[in-house]
Amino acid sequence: MPKDVVQILQERGFMEWCSDPEELSTVFKARLVSGYIGFDPTADSLHVGHLVPIMGLAWLQRAGHQPIAVAGGGTGLIGDPSGKTKERQLLTLEQVESNMASIKKQIEHFLDFNCGESSAKIVNNYTWLSKLGLLEFLRDIGKYFTVNFMIARDYVKTRLEDPDKFITYTEFSYILLQAYDFYHLYKHENCILQMGGNDQQVNIIAGIDLIRKKLGGKAYGLTYPLLLTASGQKFGKTEEGTVWLSPSRTTPYKFYQYWINTDDRDVPKFLKLFTFLPLDEIDSIMAEHNDHPEMRLAQRKLAYEVTRVVHGDKAVERVKKVSEILFGESYTLEDLTQDLLEEIRLEVPSGHASEVPSSLVDIMTKVGACSSKSEARRLIRSGAVTINGEKVLDENCMVSEDDFLYGKYLLLKLGKKRYHLIELNR
Repeated sequence: MPKDVVQILQERGFMEWCSDPEELSTVFKARLVSGYIGFDPTADSLHVGHLVPIMGLAWLQRAGHQPIAVAGGGTGLIGDPSGKTKERQLLTLEQVESNMASIKKQIEHFLDFNCGESSAKIVNNYTWLSKLGLLEFLRDIGKYFTVNFMIARDYVKTRLEDPDKFITYTEFSYILLQAYDFYHLYKHENCILQMGGNDQQVNIIAGIDLIRKKLGGKAYGLTYPLLLTASGQKFGKTEEGTVWLSPSRTTPYKFYQYWINTDDRDVPKFLKLFTFLPLDEIDSIMAEHNDHPEMRLAQRKLAYEVTRVVHGDKAVERVKKVSEILFGESYTLEDLTQDLLEEIRLEVPSGHASEVPSSLVDIMTKVGACSSKSEARRLIRSGAVTINGEKVLDENCMVSEDDFLYGKYLLLKLGKKRYHLIELNR
């Protein structure tokens, strides 16, 4: 029996607004519901800001309903002006198609595409929008929208009132295209629910109204909160920029560290939003965390669970170990697998050694781990230097080819948290 997704989303903090929550709850309990979210393929990767709608789709499916991810191959050629103060740079069809292929792989980490009637679908709105003729669209769709309704939108009013800004007819038409997406999916996929961020509420309402006016049908809308961190920072942003789901844009280690650095005030909310952990287990985690907040147990659990879903079991175990090593926890030579060292190479300063055997002091100086030989000797004498986890006390220590793990890597630790990875050039 399908479950009430409205209740699940309310309990976990997803729901900001719903067009008719009581009626939608009744529908969820009575039948399988198809619901969709649109993704704008303006980049070749989704970012952590997309995790709220993705998790919303995942909970829809886990409750026994059907999630549909709509890749905006058509609307992506236009650009959604919602919340924007200036026009987006338009993408080519080739750029959109390339971005969509990458995004599809990321969505597949969260949704099951082979589980019977609740199997997820990914569809591209270009397949139906590209077939619309201008006269047909204006006559059959445009007549259901008033200019009064469209210019009342905040993002339109803001630009119209500012003499230094403008809104193009292209952007002005976006709301019609998104409404048509909902209409098309209702008609051809029996999809009665559209979900999205709270900035999409007006666009969703436009689709609901179009379905009612043109087909006499009943559809529903639901929006998620637009997140800020407890410190007031935009969720998903760091000093380095956006936190992406693609490992080529944000390494799994940096992704893991983003969640490790979560403010205590945000952790309970993020555990509910971004993990599949039961609510009673989250309560237990927070109770244990509050007894010893300095150990950051809740942040570690959050980082582990989110990274596991996004990057997989092997990757999360690897970056968890890298995190433990780089933050000063003990490790053995056996821990330094080749995969682990390659992950570390992306996160710490590195250099190359080409002449071995050579003194450790010379190598530390040549690769930039120390500014001078005297500094290198002082660090060694003080017991602050390790090679591959083994402490070095002899300032005359020689490094040979055999010291390089896998014939390639030598991991230096200088002091408590400073690392340098040396690669052997043969």
